[in-house]
Amino acid sequence: MTENNKVELLAPAGNLEKMKIALNYGADAVYGGTSTFSLRIRSGKEFDMDSFAKGISYAHERGKKVYATVNSFPFNSQIKLYENHIAKIAELNPDALIVSSPGVVKIAHRIAPDIPVHLSTQANVMNAMDAEVYYDLGVKRIIVAREISLKDCEAIKSVIPDLELEVFVHGSMCFAYSGRCLISALQTGRVPNRGSCANDCRFPYEIYAHNPESGTTFRLDEEEGIGTYIMNAKDMNMASHVDEILASGVIDSLKIEGRTKSPYYAGVVTKAYRHAIDDYYARDFDASRYQRELNTTQNRGFTDAYLISRPFEKNDAESHEFSIQYGTHQVAGLVGEDGTTWRCKDKTCIGDAVEIVLPVGANIELVDNEYGKIDEVNGQYWMTFKKIVTAEGKELECVHSGNLNALLLPTPLPGYTILRRKIDEALEKKGLTEASTPMKLEPKV
Repeated sequence: MTENNKVELLAPAGNLEKMKIALNYGADAVYGGTSTFSLRIRSGKEFDMDSFAKGISYAHERGKKVYATVNSFPFNSQIKLYENHIAKIAELNPDALIVSSPGVVKIAHRIAPDIPVHLSTQANVMNAMDAEVYYDLGVKRIIVAREISLKDCEAIKSVIPDLELEVFVHGSMCFAYSGRCLISALQTGRVPNRGSCANDCRFPYEIYAHNPESGTTFRLDEEEGIGTYIMNAKDMNMASHVDEILASGVIDSLKIEGRTKSPYYAGVVTKAYRHAIDDYYARDFDASRYQRELNTTQNRGFTDAYLISRPFEKNDAESHEFSIQYGTHQVAGLVGEDGTTWRCKDKTCIGDAVEIVLPVGANIELVDNEYGKIDEVNGQYWMTFKKIVTAEGKELECVHSGNLNALLLPTPLPGYTILRRKIDEALEKKGLTEASTPMKLEPKV
């Protein structure tokens, strides 16, 4: 656990901006890496060695940690490339290397003996026997399989008390066994365990019956309202169980999935779990508070997955009616790192009022000037725009999401402050309704 004896909160870092947002919104540590040998090639491409080094320095300056992902599976022809990559990553001084295979564990220890090794969930550790094998290889922490139960974590810890255990608590769930899937490779040639999954399980599928003798093919119609998203796993959401997880005393780190998700997701989800952890230790745990915030994010429906309940006890882990749905809110804008300007993420006009979501521990002052007004209503801050002016001085009646100009604020705000509005208002501004969009409006918990 962390130095203050609290469980660690570990958040995704898909790029430098999202890394900084996660850290400012309450993460104790973040994980990410370049595209080389990482299981998130899309997010990894947003980091190069220079920007990843900047992110590590940014975290260390704030007393936070960065775990570098090198968690794909090597072919024989790539072993030398793995060695070279780990050597380059080690020069950046990350706080751990996340790897997936026993061979790479050995390579990491040989090339970077001073950097702790964490075992990826891709290794599918489910029991104390397998955990002990990796512990004997020198692994400091195991990111257990998503299919594991809390009781099994307790069993592992009873056998190997010095082994750190990390569990996923939020984010996308794989239809397969912790990512062991070949559907994407079969259909598009994008191999999930090489980091390039095309998320084929999220697509709608039609079912046909074919008679090889006559050559006749019939489309089979599904039951009305059931749909065809037959492999679409709901998103994990364990916020309501954080108190049970922490009370077990066997979990060292709570992990949020989502390196390819939005900056809004990185901030809001991290902040919700930060509050859940802190409230538990303050004996003020209230699951409804965290769920309200998590419901603001886009999701595939929520499930509490398998940590508390066994897989055979679950009958709500898949979303058959849709691939993804809106959350209760839409991002309107994101304040820049220096806090003096913001950039539009959703159409905003003069006279609009947006909710202000602050980084953890931040405060702001109420103002009322020619550019806008900041009010506080029931403990929540709101900003009303009186003028929309670019940093170059150009005045606009409205600004759209495609506008990349930095826009002036009525007063400086904490860096990476989020501006948002309710989803029905956002859709109305676009001239859309629930009936005209394929995404559902109300999240299910």
